[in-house]
Amino acid sequence: MNDQVLRVRFAPSPTGYLHVGGARTALFNYLLARKHAGRFVLRIEDTDRSRHVEEAIGRLCEDLRWLGIEWDEGPHVGGDYGPYRQSERAGLYDAAVARLLDEGQAYYAFDTPEELEAMRGEARAAKRTFQYPRPDPLPNRADVDKARAEGRPVAVRFMMPDRDMVVHDRLLGDVTLSREELEDFIIVKSDGGPTFHLANVVDDNAMAITLVLRGQEHVMNTPKHLALQEALGYTHPEYAHLPLIFNMQGKKLSKRDGDVTVHAFRAAGYLPEVMVNFIALLGWSPGEDREKMTLDEMVELFSLDRVNRSNAKFDRDKLVAFNTQAAADAAATPNGTERLLGGMKDYLSCNDTPVSRVDDDTLRALLAVNEGFRTFCDVDVKSRFLFVPDGEVEYDPKVVKKVLAKGDGAGYAMLTELRPTLTDQKDWSPEALEVLLTSIAEARSVGLGKVAQPLRVAVSGGAISPPIFDTLSLLGKDRTLARIDRCLASRG
Repeated sequence: MNDQVLRVRFAPSPTGYLHVGGARTALFNYLLARKHAGRFVLRIEDTDRSRHVEEAIGRLCEDLRWLGIEWDEGPHVGGDYGPYRQSERAGLYDAAVARLLDEGQAYYAFDTPEELEAMRGEARAAKRTFQYPRPDPLPNRADVDKARAEGRPVAVRFMMPDRDMVVHDRLLGDVTLSREELEDFIIVKSDGGPTFHLANVVDDNAMAITLVLRGQEHVMNTPKHLALQEALGYTHPEYAHLPLIFNMQGKKLSKRDGDVTVHAFRAAGYLPEVMVNFIALLGWSPGEDREKMTLDEMVELFSLDRVNRSNAKFDRDKLVAFNTQAAADAAATPNGTERLLGGMKDYLSCNDTPVSRVDDDTLRALLAVNEGFRTFCDVDVKSRFLFVPDGEVEYDPKVVKKVLAKGDGAGYAMLTELRPTLTDQKDWSPEALEVLLTSIAEARSVGLGKVAQPLRVAVSGGAISPPIFDTLSLLGKDRTLARIDRCLASRG
């Protein structure tokens, strides 16, 4: 980096929750700004009102903060270059368009969508690249008034220079796009609003952005932005385009790969420090085969030189392994229980589950008895039966058939035998219950599973729960007996 103060930005469109690809762009910009004592700007690109979702702005901000990514300027923070929502910056765009029209570097266009599609169809039929036919002479004000009177759409197109365009990219090197690939493009839509291209360029200049770090899907946009900057007399920022993120089959991530928004992983029970660590490794490596890092360590280690040119792969199995290990490591540290408690409560805040109504001590106990869990969702799913009314436990027919009914109802018989013994049991601690159930298994010369599994089905309705001794202790004696009775009564 040169001596100029580094100013980078993340400029999402508020259409929904933050995608992991957007989160990576935000993270890399954040890391660069922190590494070089620069400024990280969050700008909301909300000019496309057809796709705009107002609540998404709050979601984006919340997702970034959950990951630990804080911005120096932007919504809720302010700054010297605001406002930071494009919908509030219309005057800047209008002035830029007026200048381009006055200088003959932009012109009005009146084509309907159907007319444009017909022109593209002709180009496809002729097997040539479509180039918008620039009118000669260019439309004047009288033509605009006539078009509007006739009810035709009125847009403004930018006049691309008649030459190839070269993008000097910090990651990809020089990328050249030929003149045949670059057509005159729309900068003002027929509804009067600016397009992404115009607003993006005007705002990057007005906010003194020095480096634009974004995904490779924007490589084809950058020549247009360079041409606009030249026409408006702006200084070019540096550009760097990040590799795409693919699934493990080498295809671009899509909805078929499952939800890949930051919020989805938060709601699934991942730790934010794990998520941000995993996202950092999507196309970047700190070297020396290192993978586990805190956010502060990422700042120290990050550089564009170690960003890969090849596309990254989103490995869900690796993410699960990261989270499993991080939870285990946290549980083994002095303050780890409280960290996990905080993470569990954050997970519960995103989900509607009976576990969200229990107190902190009970949550600590659930985390302890579910040792080795992968995500907080595992803890919830394995434990939520403890907190539903006894009469609402639902029995899995397949599990009932396999565990209770099989072998002439051997599981039901075991429950019938266990009922009076459990009724007489005074000490309901996990340790005492372990001694009791183990002794019963030994006396009957059967494995502990033959005793524990029928109990598990009776109290949970399924085949999965925390360890049976902890499960019964957490449920309590009276509720355990009530569920056994209900299970036995349900036998067909």
